[in-house]
Amino acid sequence: METRNWEKNSHIIAVLFTVIFSSLIVQCVADDFNNITHHKDEVHVGVVLDMGSKEGKIVHSCISMAVSDFYQLHNNYTTRLLLHARDSKGKPLHALSAAFDLLDNIKVEAIIGAQTRREAKFLAELGDKTEVPVISLSEPSSYLRSNKHPFFIQSTQDVESCQFKGISDMINTFKWRDIILIYEDTDFARDIIPYMVDSFHENDINVTYKSAISDSYTDDNVVEELYKLMDFQTKVFVVHMSEAPVSKLLINAKKVGMMSDGYAWFVTASTMNLVSSVDSSVIGSMQGLVGFKSYIPATKDLQNLALRLRRKFSIELSVYGIWAYDSIWALAEAVERARDYNKLVSGIKNGSLLVEEILRSRFLGLSGNFQFINGKLTSNLFEVVNVKSKGKTRRVGFWNCSTEEANRRRHISSAHDLKEPIIWPGGSLTGPRGQVMSSTSKMKLRIGVPGHNKFKGFVDLIKDPQTNLTVFSGFCIEAFILAIRKLPYPVEVEFIPYGGTYNDLVYQVYLGNFDGAVGDISITWERSLYVDFTISHTNSGSIAMVVPNQGSKRSMWIFLRPLAVDLWITTTGFFILTGFVVWIIEHPINQEFQGSSSQQIGTVLWFTFSTLVFAHREKLLNSLSKFVVIVWVFVVLILTNSYTATLTSMMTVQQIQLNPKGNYLGYQLDSPIQASIFSLNFEGFKPYSSLEEYAEALSKGSKHGGVSAIVDEIPYIKKFVAKYPGDYTVKTVPMSNTNGFGYAFQKGSSLVQDISKELSKLKEAGELAVLEKKWTCSRAYSEEALLTPSDDSANDPHVLRLDCFRGLFLISGISSALALLLFFSLAIKEKMEFLKYRNIVQLMALLQSVRKYLSNNVSDGNNYTST
Repeated sequence: METRNWEKNSHIIAVLFTVIFSSLIVQCVADDFNNITHHKDEVHVGVVLDMGSKEGKIVHSCISMAVSDFYQLHNNYTTRLLLHARDSKGKPLHALSAAFDLLDNIKVEAIIGAQTRREAKFLAELGDKTEVPVISLSEPSSYLRSNKHPFFIQSTQDVESCQFKGISDMINTFKWRDIILIYEDTDFARDIIPYMVDSFHENDINVTYKSAISDSYTDDNVVEELYKLMDFQTKVFVVHMSEAPVSKLLINAKKVGMMSDGYAWFVTASTMNLVSSVDSSVIGSMQGLVGFKSYIPATKDLQNLALRLRRKFSIELSVYGIWAYDSIWALAEAVERARDYNKLVSGIKNGSLLVEEILRSRFLGLSGNFQFINGKLTSNLFEVVNVKSKGKTRRVGFWNCSTEEANRRRHISSAHDLKEPIIWPGGSLTGPRGQVMSSTSKMKLRIGVPGHNKFKGFVDLIKDPQTNLTVFSGFCIEAFILAIRKLPYPVEVEFIPYGGTYNDLVYQVYLGNFDGAVGDISITWERSLYVDFTISHTNSGSIAMVVPNQGSKRSMWIFLRPLAVDLWITTTGFFILTGFVVWIIEHPINQEFQGSSSQQIGTVLWFTFSTLVFAHREKLLNSLSKFVVIVWVFVVLILTNSYTATLTSMMTVQQIQLNPKGNYLGYQLDSPIQASIFSLNFEGFKPYSSLEEYAEALSKGSKHGGVSAIVDEIPYIKKFVAKYPGDYTVKTVPMSNTNGFGYAFQKGSSLVQDISKELSKLKEAGELAVLEKKWTCSRAYSEEALLTPSDDSANDPHVLRLDCFRGLFLISGISSALALLLFFSLAIKEKMEFLKYRNIVQLMALLQSVRKYLSNNVSDGNNYTST
């Protein structure tokens, strides 16, 4: 019985085994058939990441899972992404080398990675040259835009401009008016700082100090910088840094006690997006921070991916890992669409087509709505998070960029809504008090001062040999101290000499190395791009020219200089011509113009030249000669007045031509007006740096290695003329002017307005004028044009030339010619009438003679007949 059951069961097992085996064979054959009929095009993709960093491992794991998940869902696709990973080791040159290896040896048709901006910059340029799409996972930068790099795709949120306005709005909500900005000392970060500062200034928030922290800083360097920051009264800090330097900053800030009660720290998304990848020691130092973080909506797919990463790789999911995951999906879809369009024969050979397809991507990914607008990934929402103890974060609100723009149009100051109270460092719920000046508190200012005594009296630095301390004095220093003392709150000032140029000094204020700059600093629009200036503490910012006063060396022939040679000759010729015309008209009828030849020549010359002083005595009888003389007297009147005015100017002061040949022009070294001076057509230009050098150069003159004139701002010229009274004369020059001297402060500083008010009061009270007289010994001086004699009058623009009076001589010449024409016409007419009358009389006489002759002959005939 048992044998029969076993035989029966063995037959059933054999049949089942045969069926299963047959089905497996059929499935294998079907799979082989599918593989033969549906060939998968492999597209090689390079992955360049810092595999040694925690964030690099997260991103690489997300990329691998993205490829697996995508093709598991889209098994029918005819293309497949084949990943080739390379380690950049966190260095841009290693990333570039890895990219070259992928392009040359693997022939990759797209590259994804570039975790830092420097890596992205290198790979973007390489992608443009090889026409291979580069998908970057770094933070966006103004250097890397799609219009500059057509094969560069930024697949991370453009967090900069939007979140800066959000942080500024939040600080404004807490009524804080001053902050300290801490940023990473790189080219990319420095490019962003102006946008951050502008965002704060829009809300009237003053950036008290800007601190640049380099990645190469040691812990000692960071601690030294933090102690410097502790000296400021401002206790609100805004940090914009990447992972490595911000970790060093926060750890040392906690050590020196700056992560305690009384401080407030705000960090940008550059830091908060990397919280999951920083070390636990750093997270422990972040308690109380408030940061902006890119918002990722919580979904089941996101939770599933995070769980798988935790189980498989024991790592946490990060924002950049999510963007990398979605970017791979976008790349795989773009590759398939390009293949479906039959625009490619084998693989992806047209990089521009692939870029176009990637930018057309639009789907609901793990990061939300994944799509590109104007080449940038759209993501407008940030979450405001507050770091609790043990590094855990809690969401306290949102910031929506699109809402912020709408609210700005409606002039609403705040667009975020805090759902929970913020716990600040030290567990405080109130946060630090704003920088409110009281009678017991002092503002400490680090003021940069020009460290050279180029022009004494404005800024003087005297070193005390006993105490080895530098004493600061001068008009600019005392005027500043006087204005500071007038402020309604106490201010402590520390003057620090700076040995660079004035432009460098202003730039140091912009960088935050000084709170302000005091000295003879000219206010120019170029400098105003970096700092804010108070009103000018000098009376004038005009430009002046100074030349030697050489009145004792005037030529005895200076009376000939007002008229050019051609004008002298023409005027003399017209004097003689006019007299000759008058003589011709008056000679036949006027006895005063008759006599011997010598008498007539003397009368003509006397008459014409006496018109020069309007003293002619001869009576004119002919109306035509009177007409000629009236026109000529008008010409003489204009000539004499012009000559008198020019000669008077030459005899009063001496002029210097602005465009002379052979003359050199001096100017102050590093002066803001030197660009305008160089536009003049002088023989050359020579810089000087002291009043003594000015005097020496002017005493030599251009012919002996000096200059013919010095051009500088009026405060310096006034100081120079006061030091050498009677030797020089000045003239204001119609050139590009400055706005005088002003005090420079950081953009948005409230001191600018306060000190400007006090300077205005001091000006109205006359106190600044008293100080200026004390230090510059200024005295009244002529601002008339200064004239220097020139041997070449043709090049002197002040000499009167024939061209200026050509119209007058033309009128006089035409008048004389017309008078002569009328005179001769009348004379000829009278002659013709006389000749005509004489001929008629002669004819009548002839006829009378003939008649008499005939009459006599007839009488004789009659007598003969009668006889």
